[in-house]
Amino acid sequence: MSTTTSTAPERVELTIGGMTCASCANRVEKRLNKLDGVTATVNYATEKASVSFGPGVNTDDLIAQVEKAGYTASLPAPPEPAEEEAAAAEDAPVRALRDRLIVSAVLAVPVILLAMVPALQFRSWQWASLTLAAPVLVWGALPFHRAAYKNLKLGAATMDTLVSLGTIAAFGWSLYALFFGDAGEPGMRHPFTFTIERSSGTGNIYLEVAAGVTVFILAGRYFEARSKRRAGAALRALLEMGAKDVAVLRDGREERVPVDQLTAGDRFVVRPGEKIATDGVVVEGGSAVDMSMLTGESVPVEVGAGDTVVGATVNAGGRLVVEATKVGSDTQLAQMARLVEEAQNGKAQVQRLADRISGIFVPIVITLAVATLGFWLGTGGSVAAAFTAAVAVLIIACPCALGLATPTALLVGTGRGAQLGILIKGPEVLESTRRIDTIVLDKTGTVTTGKMSLVDVVTAEGQDAEEVLRLAGALEDASEHPIAQAIAKGAVQRVGALPRAADFANVEGLGVQGIVDGHAVLVGRTRLLAEWSQHLPAELDDAKATAEAQGRTAVAVGWDGEARAILIVADTIKDTSAEAVTRLRALGLTPVLLTGDNEAAARAVAAEAGIDEVIAEVLPADKVDVVKRLQDEGKVVAMVGDGVNDAAALAQADLGLAMGTGTDVAIEAADLTLVRGDLRATADAIRLSRRTLATIKGNLFWAFAYNVAALPLAAAGLLNPMLAGAAMAFSSVFVVSNSLRLRRFEAAR
Repeated sequence: MSTTTSTAPERVELTIGGMTCASCANRVEKRLNKLDGVTATVNYATEKASVSFGPGVNTDDLIAQVEKAGYTASLPAPPEPAEEEAAAAEDAPVRALRDRLIVSAVLAVPVILLAMVPALQFRSWQWASLTLAAPVLVWGALPFHRAAYKNLKLGAATMDTLVSLGTIAAFGWSLYALFFGDAGEPGMRHPFTFTIERSSGTGNIYLEVAAGVTVFILAGRYFEARSKRRAGAALRALLEMGAKDVAVLRDGREERVPVDQLTAGDRFVVRPGEKIATDGVVVEGGSAVDMSMLTGESVPVEVGAGDTVVGATVNAGGRLVVEATKVGSDTQLAQMARLVEEAQNGKAQVQRLADRISGIFVPIVITLAVATLGFWLGTGGSVAAAFTAAVAVLIIACPCALGLATPTALLVGTGRGAQLGILIKGPEVLESTRRIDTIVLDKTGTVTTGKMSLVDVVTAEGQDAEEVLRLAGALEDASEHPIAQAIAKGAVQRVGALPRAADFANVEGLGVQGIVDGHAVLVGRTRLLAEWSQHLPAELDDAKATAEAQGRTAVAVGWDGEARAILIVADTIKDTSAEAVTRLRALGLTPVLLTGDNEAAARAVAAEAGIDEVIAEVLPADKVDVVKRLQDEGKVVAMVGDGVNDAAALAQADLGLAMGTGTDVAIEAADLTLVRGDLRATADAIRLSRRTLATIKGNLFWAFAYNVAALPLAAAGLLNPMLAGAAMAFSSVFVVSNSLRLRRFEAAR
């Protein structure tokens, strides 16, 4: 490994291994920040550390510091494996965890049933339980034992410590009872006796606790790992949006080469329908470029010689020759990928509730167990009775219901959400929904349809609107321009079948012309009509000015020497947007409309949707800054968007919601995905998330309340093992039943 020594601040990204919970990420972060001149942010979800460091520090120092904390660190490997191999490598840990869960569950279920249902207890059933439970404790719970050992060396305690201690105590005592007590005798039964009395405990086994808790916690970890696996997909999806190859002009000939061989100064050809390979300047040709993938705005941008274009946008019209100005990591697409990554890394870490509570609870339980042992031995009690009481403390504290609290509520909540078209990525998401007070709505594709459509036809005096649509629609139907297609589609919807156009010609940057039913028709900018001495009468000129003041597109139509009409095209508001805004206000949220569109268009849409606050004319890269500014004002911000340009803002927001009709990048960067593309689902998603979080908190309260109530009985040596088993089973049943209530959640009508 090469050592990088810096004389100026440098930035590096480290891949961190061995983290099992959010507190691990905090520990690594604190270790790195102890070094002079180092500023580090560790993201548990992506398992990455973003580190900036100054002179006197090198990458070896950073890696050594992480290793001192008990974790692994490495620099990202430069060569990228094949896409399929990379995906398989990333899926491997999740598959391994799934296999561990399945095997452990198959072995543990019979053990739990035998212990809890006396009718199933055949002769020597306890030895069968031992045979099944041993692999679960040794192999199934191995990740928890490893993490507990690592934390022990660091003097820390987490959920893993409690799981490891509790399962080992339960299993260890069961071994003692089987081999040295009365529990191993043939015909031994575990009847339920609801009495509180002192006993030596040598006739009781707790194998179901060791096996059951392991399976429950493994299930929680598996579902968490699945959501973590998707955390980095936003960056992959973003970078995959670019063109894969490009037609470069060399010695007057076109040569197809991979896009990574393109260098600044190269000239390349972009045909209609192709993606522009990289950022550059048009040197030849003219066309309309669909920028919606990057800007989110539905109106295509007309470009000609001298205009700049951005990589990954789509050429919707004519042939272009572009000179590359920025390639690789300098392009706007690469910069947006960096914005997404920085927003994800900088996002405040929401620690799991169970881990936070365990950090306090575990040391208390261990201290209480040791104190119980010391008290019994110090007051003349037998060694067996002292160990029984001490082990009972550890067993009763073992988080059986706690292991179910989060995953069951999350599974039921996310399952119900999926039925309603709401996808929740993970438990960390839920805590944000409770606190948000401001919701930022992207305009195009979120509040509006995101597609251009014909909204009005304004005719000159004496002209027939249907005739205007028939002739203009026929001509526009022959064009590939997005605005032309919107007019043609609107014409078909209003007047039916259209005639065919003859002598069709595209006038670069101005519009189209041709012959329809014997009429010489012009459709496009007023300049095109003016060149043919067809000037707009006052009423059409006023209609055009009014439409443009509202951010709409006005297209002039004329034929046979006279200007006849203005066709108004716009991105229209969704039917459900106003109702959705009302529902969001009812949840205590302040809606804000955010768009790169002009102020007039934004205000018109906001008024129609019932939104008071508007932030317009925002560049794609500045959307993150808008969210940060709102957060700096003390607001807890949710962001709803659908475009690539929204991805970084979605990641930066306290809660990101992506419309399922949007781009993969936006969906992957968000915390919640609304499959239907209906803004009303935003309110339902927030309600469901809040309800799921409340259920998890209720489950956690019950799980810990059970432990806290039973601990004094265990310490006093009064806890009947079967009563403990029954109470533990009941607490688990309660947690599951409480979670299942989420199935009754209904979307607002």
